[in-house]
Amino acid sequence: MKQIIAKIVSKLSGAVLILWALPWTLVGAVVGLLGLASGGRMQLHSGVLECYGGFVAWLLERLPVEPLAMTLGHSVLGRTAAALDITRRHERIHVRQYERWGPMFVPAYLLCSLVLWWRGEDAYRQNPFEREAFEKERLP
Repeated sequence: MKQIIAKIVSKLSGAVLILWALPWTLVGAVVGLLGLASGGRMQLHSGVLECYGGFVAWLLERLPVEPLAMTLGHSVLGRTAAALDITRRHERIHVRQYERWGPMFVPAYLLCSLVLWWRGEDAYRQNPFEREAFEKERLP
């Protein structure tokens, strides 16, 4: 009986985390659909929607730090399929951050970057969200 209850609680917890991150997941899905309409691709990998190519690649190439990939909720936008493979561990840490912060993740991330930039520091590498992702992606 305990095992059954634990499974139910686990599934409910997972559903709550998905809903909490849903606003940004939807933004990522819309960008992914634009990518799909412009020759890009989509795939589901470990419960995360991955989108690459087409408009997605075009957009990422025009962001200030020109990332290989970027996470929005439970969606990851990548320039190419290879870029998604290379960055998967790092981006999954950002997925977990969205599960903790929900709709507040992007404002918190941008605020941290703004404060760092204002101080003359690296707004990307010194961002606490990025530092956590870089540290954890190296763990076994």
